[in-house]
Amino acid sequence: MTTPSKAGRLRIVQWATGTVGSAAMRAVLTHPDMELVGVKVYSPGKEGMDAGELCGMEPTGITAVRDRESILALKPDCVLYMPEHTDYNDVCALLENGINISSTRAEFFHPGSMDPAIRARIEAACTKGGATLHSSGSSPGFITEALPLVLLSLARRLDLLTIDEFANCIDGCSEEMLINIMGFGETPQAFAQRPFYERDEVFNHSLRALAQALGIVIDRFEVTSEVALARRPVKLHKSTIPAGSVAGQRMTTTGYCDDRPVMRFRCNWFVTEDLEPGWDLRSDGWRVMVEGDTPLDISIGFPIPQAERQATLPNLTAHRPVNAIPAICAARPGILTTAELPTILPRLD
Repeated sequence: MTTPSKAGRLRIVQWATGTVGSAAMRAVLTHPDMELVGVKVYSPGKEGMDAGELCGMEPTGITAVRDRESILALKPDCVLYMPEHTDYNDVCALLENGINISSTRAEFFHPGSMDPAIRARIEAACTKGGATLHSSGSSPGFITEALPLVLLSLARRLDLLTIDEFANCIDGCSEEMLINIMGFGETPQAFAQRPFYERDEVFNHSLRALAQALGIVIDRFEVTSEVALARRPVKLHKSTIPAGSVAGQRMTTTGYCDDRPVMRFRCNWFVTEDLEPGWDLRSDGWRVMVEGDTPLDISIGFPIPQAERQATLPNLTAHRPVNAIPAICAARPGILTTAELPTILPRLD
């Protein structure tokens, strides 16, 4: 638990400044109750740059560093931890030094799904430093945990929860994410060889956290996937992927209880709607269907003008971890799930 500074503002460090990290940093810089005090980057080209320059704002006088010790020396109240890969040595060093973490990393959505040794190590670091770790975002996070918990407060029986996500990924993801991590532009054969177990676990962990909050025991998950190919070349940000390469990917994660499907998340991710085979795609957004004694069918769209999509879409992932910071700093030490924190409320500009 952290007590705000005398000025009443929480001191924040942004850890990693990719597309989502930059959006989070902009939110901190404009937040009335937060103060950006440091920036951690990985690229030598970003080292020494001003935080404002890194996220498209006016200069702040805060320069980016690459070493961990400089961040620890700042003694921030919370770090927005948003790298592409988790370094448990860094995470434990922050927590042991009493620095809370608000993250988008999928490893931390459900402590019970973590490797037991890693979980024990992180929980020990939380105890030693009196610090809290929480992971969230838009998907997984808001759509797989926060919103279903509210919707199911109307129910007494759940037969099946189905969440469909539709996303044209170009404007919401960096080129490196689209090509190197998500695999767009690859041949179907190469795509099939990619180790997607980490991505599978992203939604498994989040759905397990939801199920646990509802008192449902998930016996097993079944994950299926399929791809669709570009009918013609598709331009991403700088590069162009060829016709016949992977331009759409659909993954369905289904959780079973007593051999009955009770929770399902289906992502429909694409970089063009001109696909072979043709898919029944919607505009960016979600559809949530609740089957049970209180049926619901809810569609959520993102009415963002085309010219503003690239700047706005990352906010969907970045803003919830920022808004969660006060609750995280006030919480008991440990790795906490969405259900263990109070309702996340924004402090609007």
